[in-house]
Amino acid sequence: MSDDGNEWVTIYRSESERDCFERALVLQAVGAAYQVRREADDFALAVAAMDAARCRAELDAYTMENRDWRSAPPTTRQRADGWNGVLGFVAVLSVMPVLQKRDAFGVDWFSVGMAHADLIRQGEWWRAVTALTLHIDLEHVLSNLVIGGLVGLFAGRSLGSGLAWCSILIAGALGNFLNAWVHPPDHTSVGSSTAIFAALGLLAAYAWWQRRTRRTSRLERWAPLVGGVLLLSFLGTGGGRTDVTAHIFGFLCAIPFGALCGKLGDGVVSTPRAQSLLGLAALAVLVIAWAFALMPRG
Repeated sequence: MSDDGNEWVTIYRSESERDCFERALVLQAVGAAYQVRREADDFALAVAAMDAARCRAELDAYTMENRDWRSAPPTTRQRADGWNGVLGFVAVLSVMPVLQKRDAFGVDWFSVGMAHADLIRQGEWWRAVTALTLHIDLEHVLSNLVIGGLVGLFAGRSLGSGLAWCSILIAGALGNFLNAWVHPPDHTSVGSSTAIFAALGLLAAYAWWQRRTRRTSRLERWAPLVGGVLLLSFLGTGGGRTDVTAHIFGFLCAIPFGALCGKLGDGVVSTPRAQSLLGLAALAVLVIAWAFALMPRG
């Protein structure tokens, strides 16, 4: 084909006109004349024959430089709506205050379930779990319901409710367990806030690991963890009855879980059945822990 006495050579084809114009900008930057035209079922980018070799080299270099870049950051896959886990969380935190207040079944739920440093060290591991379901007063319950429900919702949408809440429960219990070893033997604590900050650490580490695989700035890669630490310092260190070290341990214990889920990506627990089984496993851990707590002691 010729145009004004010049022969035009097609150097790139695509079904997308936008792709052709994107590469045409590369040619425009080096001062090469070009045409973008429709041919049959696709679009063609053509240049003068005398410039063809140079323009192909420029497009090859452009492709090499941008092969690892994504035109837009991929959105995190939403595995589920996240509400199943939140509803379970709300149910547990709503039932336990009633049992506590009424000493249901003749049990002092607070004393048998709170995290007691000395007793945990002596082997009563279940207290690290049961303490997550107990609260001092209604204000404590409501604040944890709101914050925990919100953070748990985001975690459930990113990882799936089963995986998210199972990870949150385990990391929160580990946080309580480690916390028992850095305090005096008579130290006690209750509340789901340790698990809530575990949820925050889970989300931060998950987002951080996913960004590690992208060609982004160091600031962008570390932003999730930095943001998580800032939220931890803002929400988890105030108040006279706040167990700061428990919050920190909960956050830190969740980081390996979040990083592992981020590394495995969409291949981890991708089926609804697996998510349901993990959700049931989390519930089973709670039931077993309380069963140990309620066993008569000789």
